[in-house]
Amino acid sequence: MARIPLADESDLDGFLKEMHDEAAEDDWATQHVARAFSAHPEFIEQYLSFYYPWHTNIEEAEDVARLTPRTKELMRLRIAQMNGCVTCQSARLASDSIPEEQAVGVWADDFAANPEYTPAELAAMQFAEQMAVDHHSIGDAEIEALHEHFGDAEILELMMMAGQYIGFGRTLAILQLETVACPIPPS
Repeated sequence: MARIPLADESDLDGFLKEMHDEAAEDDWATQHVARAFSAHPEFIEQYLSFYYPWHTNIEEAEDVARLTPRTKELMRLRIAQMNGCVTCQSARLASDSIPEEQAVGVWADDFAANPEYTPAELAAMQFAEQMAVDHHSIGDAEIEALHEHFGDAEILELMMMAGQYIGFGRTLAILQLETVACPIPPS
């Protein structure tokens, strides 16, 4: 059960109504985020106006983003597991470039052995995981390991986007926007 009230769908207007109504029918995650943020629609609209272009390399980020949307989405999905965010795990923001088996593959304990991910993607996911679980353990060696695959601008983008995924994902996990129901029908 959500920890703050979810607005009724009929009470949404403007950006939140558009966000809710344009989500795929089975995309409960987007629908619930729209309903949850009805108490502060301006905030989520402005936040997402930064988040989505930088995550997908569109609009103002199109010519300046350095990491591929695929790399960022793999990082986001790995962090979603670390955060325990069911809402984040259910979302697919780059399904055109990440087949479902690769999307869920980042949650496996042995994901780093999967040959479907490039060495750069693995380095990004491992670094993002370390940021999510123990950022104090990151030192010079970890940054140097990233330099094997990324330049300084890419590393800065990687760290900033990982920070977005960690923070927003933890917010959504705390809000518990997923629908929780007993799978056993009442007798």
